[in-house]
Amino acid sequence: MKTSVTFADLGVNPNLLSVLNKQSITEPTPVQRQAIPPALDGDDVIGIAQTGTGKTLAFVLPMLEHLKKGGSALILVPTRELAYQAQEVIRSFEDRRNSTNDRVKSAVIVGGSSMHRQIQDIKRGCNVYIATPGRLIDHLERGTVKLHDRTYVVFDEADRMFDMGFAPQIKQVLEHTPDKAERQTVLFSATMPDSITSLVRQYMREPTHIEIARSGDTATTVDQEIIIVDKEHRDEALFHLLENLDGTVFIFMRTKHGCSKFLRKLRQRNYKAEELHSNRSLPQRRRAIDAIKKKKSRILVATDIAARGIDIDHVETVINYDLPEQAEDYVHRIGRAGRAGRAGRAISFVLSDQGRQLQQIQRLIKREINQLHVDVVPSAKLTFPEKKRGSGRGRGRGGRGGYRGGRGGGRSGSSRGNSRSGRSRGRR
Repeated sequence: MKTSVTFADLGVNPNLLSVLNKQSITEPTPVQRQAIPPALDGDDVIGIAQTGTGKTLAFVLPMLEHLKKGGSALILVPTRELAYQAQEVIRSFEDRRNSTNDRVKSAVIVGGSSMHRQIQDIKRGCNVYIATPGRLIDHLERGTVKLHDRTYVVFDEADRMFDMGFAPQIKQVLEHTPDKAERQTVLFSATMPDSITSLVRQYMREPTHIEIARSGDTATTVDQEIIIVDKEHRDEALFHLLENLDGTVFIFMRTKHGCSKFLRKLRQRNYKAEELHSNRSLPQRRRAIDAIKKKKSRILVATDIAARGIDIDHVETVINYDLPEQAEDYVHRIGRAGRAGRAGRAISFVLSDQGRQLQQIQRLIKREINQLHVDVVPSAKLTFPEKKRGSGRGRGRGGRGGYRGGRGGGRSGSSRGNSRSGRSRGRR
């Protein structure tokens, strides 16, 4: 008696099945099992699932079927790294021997890359655009990109795409695509607050809602721990951890300056390490990711620019040197470990005055995180300082200024909610 579900059962065509088999991808994940059939039927889809569960394939496979019928696609992503990673998945299905019109031709349209080269790629004809909103709007304003034929539209990491900073850019982009009745729209993310869900539905037509895990759930394969420590002892505790950890490690920091400073400390101690943040050029970012993927370096020091979408299956440990400013980003950060059901570990440093930030994270993930004691540094106790009056209101305006600063280490505290501020975020 057959109990397992295969990609063939979901309706994936034999040519794509052959590619999946060559990659040893034989059994669909839960999000793929639930999202692929309605997407193949042409339905709009909202999918919520933990990081590392195969969301990219869940929208790429139906997209490839859509292309075979003569359609074209637009994939919108929040970061450059995620754009190139999506292109890698798509290219794994390309048949370069096929010179016919149904061949997949993709172009990445992101900031930090040559505008001239992107224009040349576009002129050659592409049935898939993978873009960040800011650079895509630059092309729209120049008239170098047309979206009137993009009948399959994807929003990857949809909560970030539709936060209050990106919403004006998304609206502007969608005005250039076919009406929602004439296009298929799919959205995927690991977290989706109710306020964002209600916002995105206005751009969709009766979407099928798939929720594999509650928004905010973390992978059960990732062991989570906290170390309560005073600021002056944090470096000592971190180096002690690194001496006792094997495998690839991601270290998340709040600022790009903090990343560069700590990278120097790591290299002084002969650790093979890379940095990733918004001050790095696109070639520098790609070299850093490539070094980690090929295991030339084992430590990546990054801001929240690396918290979403980077899929490196051998990341064993995530260390939060700084807690994220938004609790949702904790879910995305630790999702870099424990990919595709593998075991992983997440260790977060909590400073003695960060009791309320820890509470927010534990409230989101609905669990208490185990405390880890490090013998080489003295123990610290949590305090719960009162919130500053009015501090919450400032963050709520203009594209969540505090949120933006935490992500890329770039402009923080900006209260402008206009298209300029949103565009700067999309170009990363």
